[in-house]
Amino acid sequence: MFDSQIGKWRLHFRRFRWYGVAVCCALVILGLNSIAVSQQPITIKVLMSALEATQWQPLVEKFEAQNPDIDLEIIEGPNATNLVEDLYTSSFLLGNSPYDLVYMDIVWTPKFAAAGWLMELSDRISEAQSQDFLAGDLNGGRYQGELYRIPFRSDAGMLYYRQDLLSAAERKPPETTEELIEISQELQAENKIDWGYVWQGKQYEGLAAMFVEILKGFGGFWIDPNTQEVGLDRPEAIAAVSFLRETIESGISPSGVTTYQEEETRRFFQNGKALFLRNWPYVWALANAEDSPVKGKIGLKPMVYAPGHESAACQGGWGLGISKTTQHPDEAWRVIEFITSAATQKKFILETGYVPSRRSLFTDQEIVAKYGHYPQLLEVQESSVLRPPIAQYAQASDILQRYLSAALTDRMTPEKAMAGAATETRNLLGR
Repeated sequence: MFDSQIGKWRLHFRRFRWYGVAVCCALVILGLNSIAVSQQPITIKVLMSALEATQWQPLVEKFEAQNPDIDLEIIEGPNATNLVEDLYTSSFLLGNSPYDLVYMDIVWTPKFAAAGWLMELSDRISEAQSQDFLAGDLNGGRYQGELYRIPFRSDAGMLYYRQDLLSAAERKPPETTEELIEISQELQAENKIDWGYVWQGKQYEGLAAMFVEILKGFGGFWIDPNTQEVGLDRPEAIAAVSFLRETIESGISPSGVTTYQEEETRRFFQNGKALFLRNWPYVWALANAEDSPVKGKIGLKPMVYAPGHESAACQGGWGLGISKTTQHPDEAWRVIEFITSAATQKKFILETGYVPSRRSLFTDQEIVAKYGHYPQLLEVQESSVLRPPIAQYAQASDILQRYLSAALTDRMTPEKAMAGAATETRNLLGR
């Protein structure tokens, strides 16, 4: 009886021992799996155009080498900027965007921030850390006083000119709108050039970007983001439109300028048909290419302005924000810190020729050795003006484009066109 009981205990003990071993093994396996999972890199996703995704690849490789715990995944989108914006918008409207970072054009920031799609970044960057960024570019990432976007590469409108023709005529590059008209007419009369001045006059976003410079140059404003006041029907705005009309009516600008975008005007200037050109920094490299008729014959400067006022350059550029829906905001911020750093920007600028968002890089010895015009470009960037940082910017721009086009193509007077634009804009803003 007693021996039989002992046998049962031994049997139970052996079973318990194997159960214990099995449980321990299971716990070990679970622990190892947990460790393996915890050691998997965290994926941070960002969407951008296919062209820029290719240009970013060396940056991605360097970042991942320095941050093995993060997998930076670039999602290639269409090259058209508006289509990339649509993809971001759709992803947020669906409720749970797959993107941790938002790579955005400067004019998207107010819309995305107002919709609640972006995290505030003000507490992640100190005043000292932000000092090197171009003021206009950094301010372009703010909405209602909060920071939502850190600039990566900048952009600004400027005036290109034929240095060879001005030197031969013993004329300095124009500072004012009056000087631009005078010099253009003089050289046209002497048959030195076909046209004086080309600019973007087609009804599209480039028209609004160009006009914001002329508007500021006449002392006017579009929309005050703080008060929502609209200035499109003020005398300064009407004078700005009248100047653009005068360039066409006087024959300084071709009548077809009202159908031109950036590339049409760039080719016009690069082929030696125009004395002055309003455009963006990308033109410099193309106009100085080996096969360019104006290679080595051009200069650049801040935009002209009306006497008694000051120059203005439309602030453009791209930067990074953090999606409100991301599960990894700290890792996303590490990506932003790396990408927008001076070292990374320098590498990117040297390889692509884009414009940096950090002031110090415009005078960096290596960059200036390759791009000798960058110190002049800094002067342009320092006079930048923002398009209105309002949530309804896209609608406001559409209104302005329509009425500007009507005025420039002589379908409406400048006074009537600007009155209509102001009224519709006030209605849009609820004023």
